[in-house]
Amino acid sequence: MFWFCHWLSVIYPPNSVCQPVDTDPLIPLFAPLTSLRGIGPAVAALLARAIGGDRAIDVLFHMPDSYLDRRNRPKIAQAQQGTVATLAVEVVRHERPANARQPWRIVVKDETGTAELVYFRFNREAQTPPGTRLLVSGKIDRFNGRVSLPHPDHLVPLEQADRLPAIEPIWPLTAGLWPRQVASAVAQALTAVPIFPEWHDPALLRREKWPSFIEAMRAVQTPTEEIPPPRMRARLAYDEFLAGQVALTVVRGRVRGRRGRALVGDSRLRDIALQRFGFAPTPAQIAAIAEIDTDLASPRRMLRLLQGDVGSGKTLVAILAMLRAVEAGAQAAIMAPTEVLAKQHHRTLTRLCSVPVALLTGSVKGRERAKILRGLKDGSIPLVVGTHALFQDSVEYRDLALAVIDEQHRFGVNQRLTLGAKGEQTDVLVMTATPIPRTLLLTNWGEMDVSRLTGKPAGRQPIRTTLHSLATLPDVMDGIARKLDAGGQVYWVCPLVAESEVLDVQAAEGRFADLHARFGDGVGLAHGQQLPEVRDAALAAFAAGQIRLLVATTVVEVGVDVPTASVMVIEHAERFGLAQLHQLRGRVGRGAEASFCLLLHEDWVSETARRRLTMLRDTEDGFEIADEDFRLRGGGDLLGTRQAGQPGFRLADPVAHEPLLHMAHKDAAVLLSRDPGLTSDRGKAVRVLLRLFERTAAMKTLASG
Repeated sequence: MFWFCHWLSVIYPPNSVCQPVDTDPLIPLFAPLTSLRGIGPAVAALLARAIGGDRAIDVLFHMPDSYLDRRNRPKIAQAQQGTVATLAVEVVRHERPANARQPWRIVVKDETGTAELVYFRFNREAQTPPGTRLLVSGKIDRFNGRVSLPHPDHLVPLEQADRLPAIEPIWPLTAGLWPRQVASAVAQALTAVPIFPEWHDPALLRREKWPSFIEAMRAVQTPTEEIPPPRMRARLAYDEFLAGQVALTVVRGRVRGRRGRALVGDSRLRDIALQRFGFAPTPAQIAAIAEIDTDLASPRRMLRLLQGDVGSGKTLVAILAMLRAVEAGAQAAIMAPTEVLAKQHHRTLTRLCSVPVALLTGSVKGRERAKILRGLKDGSIPLVVGTHALFQDSVEYRDLALAVIDEQHRFGVNQRLTLGAKGEQTDVLVMTATPIPRTLLLTNWGEMDVSRLTGKPAGRQPIRTTLHSLATLPDVMDGIARKLDAGGQVYWVCPLVAESEVLDVQAAEGRFADLHARFGDGVGLAHGQQLPEVRDAALAAFAAGQIRLLVATTVVEVGVDVPTASVMVIEHAERFGLAQLHQLRGRVGRGAEASFCLLLHEDWVSETARRRLTMLRDTEDGFEIADEDFRLRGGGDLLGTRQAGQPGFRLADPVAHEPLLHMAHKDAAVLLSRDPGLTSDRGKAVRVLLRLFERTAAMKTLASG
């Protein structure tokens, strides 16, 4: 309650502070859908399914996908095939169907000719007797010179022409929900919008020719005379972007202000690790290490994202950071999402580090587990690698100073925080092997400092990528046979585990049977539906060279490091996203031998799929690929508000409006540098904006000072 009252004290005059909550002007917007007139529980349930929420503000923020222009009002003789038109007509007669399989036809006329309105269900005969004058709107169909409107969208008496919208928004719907129900709910939600103080800089509004929030919202949701120009939606997109960027900047300021401790080392352990590594770090690795060292040595806690392309050398950077913590007399842990990846990290750390390194996963039991837990608690084990087992209640550390989280997108926020809370003032470094588009860096990871690794370390081989029609599969098989005969190792990735009755796609199990029949016991199988021990055994056998050809699904996308594997075959590559294809390709090119990636595709693929495959063929730059993948596929769930591939923003399109996001990022930084408490007139208005877009974490931070 305190933070809410504090917010009210900033927005309203002092004599109104902590008035009853129902004086909050935003309360009607956060009321349930059933508070809207004519929206009962059944309709509210359908609305909630379509709009992703059950409040008035959710329907207000449910943006139209497109608009139908019903201003085209030709005569019947001039009506064009395939166009949406509105006709002023007179009913001539009803032609009732002879049986249930025939349509109901209404013959109508104007001074230029006749047309037919075609319905398979019609129950308004009494309201439309011959002689009735109507406005009818729908898509025109012409067949053998006859004009018809199959199931017209609108049928209204001519004297009620004002009921027919000139511009009709088309909202995403769900089964059983009618457009008029959404339109009614939207109109009522608009009446609940209070008069907001303007939270944007006046110069920006003049330059972009943006109206007020409510004017833009009305133009987008209830257009009257024209399809809303792009600047209307741009205004609303910028509102949402600014709310998000201010919130992230506030939260980031809190993160940056957390007390930490200085970790300074003498490089003795690092020097040994680099000597054992055998290659000099790349310039990008040196820069990232310097940024991390600065964070570790500072009196504030580190929260840094290390993003790097496939094979860019993130693990070495993480190891050197962990050794800095050990040099300072503390402990460090690295958490991986799978046991396979954890074991791989353990092998690497054991090879490079001159201090004890433990492996703690769910499969470590009995005396070995007890020994590791004792070593972590008394400090005799300074480095530990593991899975989620690292943050279980039974695991205690003497002094955990640095927590590294690999493949961070596979862990929930709570899991990451739990590991970080295992020590006092623990620094946190999170890593991702999936290059992140600039747009997502400003949303999902805006509270983190970011280090970016570009290029590849010495010893990494370029990968030649080629495209092949599935019709050439016999030739591809022959090429794989030659590679295996020469002692090579090959991945063969399929999109499905088992055959599907819906999709005509070769599955891993079927392809394994084919390849096993040809190449014998040197062929293995790994997929996500196997028992973990069976799958891990297949991966281990491939890593050991006992299996020469591994048929798999995307379980090999990350965490599999087999330097002797030099060929990656991806079947039905058109069914994978760009980033996923790039990750799969990164499983090869890890040894001294020239490497190849063969993308097998259907003879016919969509233009978008062709663009994906062509781009992958033409570049190995993961960051360029990530940006293009984001443009092609959208951002998915950006801020945790929506799922199933829908944009995480409600009013903004993060692809189309990307330049506005970067504007908002700079705007938020300047605003908070000048007015960190948001106490100026504009700052107070921005507080309303934060409330409108429910950035409660930022509101609480501001309220607590």
